[in-house]
Amino acid sequence: MLGDVKPFYDTEYGVAYLGDAKEILADQSLENTVDLIVTSPPFALRRKKEYGNVEAAGYVAWFLEFARNFHRILKQKGSLVIHIGGSWNRGQPTRSLYHYELLIELCKIPGYKFFLAQEFFWHNPSKLPTPAEWVTVRRERVKDAVDCIWWLSKDPHPKASNWKVLHPYSESMEQLLKNGYKAKLRPSGHQISTKFSRRHKGAIPPNLLQIANTESNSRYLRACRQTGIKPHPARYPAGLPEFFIKMLTDEGDLVVDPFAGSNVTGEVCERLKRRWIATDVVEEYLEGSKFRFDKFSVGDWVEQSGQKSFLLREENEKYGKLNRRNKKGDKSE
Repeated sequence: MLGDVKPFYDTEYGVAYLGDAKEILADQSLENTVDLIVTSPPFALRRKKEYGNVEAAGYVAWFLEFARNFHRILKQKGSLVIHIGGSWNRGQPTRSLYHYELLIELCKIPGYKFFLAQEFFWHNPSKLPTPAEWVTVRRERVKDAVDCIWWLSKDPHPKASNWKVLHPYSESMEQLLKNGYKAKLRPSGHQISTKFSRRHKGAIPPNLLQIANTESNSRYLRACRQTGIKPHPARYPAGLPEFFIKMLTDEGDLVVDPFAGSNVTGEVCERLKRRWIATDVVEEYLEGSKFRFDKFSVGDWVEQSGQKSFLLREENEKYGKLNRRNKKGDKSE
């Protein structure tokens, strides 16, 4: 727990706080204690979103207010991972540079300088073809299906190991390993040695992460429907923070998400046995995020529609009546 700040809720491995991350993470006890900050802040989109977003013109200055605290609380070998989507300039089919301007600024802040460890890109194959005006109406642009992910660090050599995120070998690589590979100079000029044909534990992944964002029937969403809580409208898939949590931390390390929303990051940390701190300024989003954890929802029952769902472990009257009604009509074995 952080000083006098009261947790909104806690679990075996983590704590969620309701409030502004600038204030909550200013707690002096956090200095040099965090192994990883992984987050998806509000993007600088043209249209205002209900969860709050900043105009592109003021985005860099807004984010830097948080970045100074991020730098202070990270360990020297810690990392900052920012998932940040692009935006279009108003009234024309050209792209804003705000997220690149943020990256450059983060890498040259006096006294709070970050290094760009590596840029990643998230390809979401299920993303809709937007903006419609330029993609589906005038057909002047193609679907924007890739978001940037900036992996930043305080040290040029942050704690990291790609051994933890290896992929299974492709069929062609399996065939090559089986038949052997003759060392030779490739047309590109790269010298491929006999070491290339050694079998390891898997293939090193690229910095293009292809993860569909198609969550539609998870425990979190079902519990939100049952309780009348509005789900967070911009959730990233669990596979995205999971990749970086695995690569950049070990069990017991501390992970922070300052723009937690529905707390996907906390859910992944709980499963991977990492300690976590999550903050958000919207109470309803944090209330709904409870349902990602077994402490607040457990067991099965069946709705009238036949859909399997979950009992809620809340003690308050708000959910107590719902639980009693659900248990009364329980049709599960």
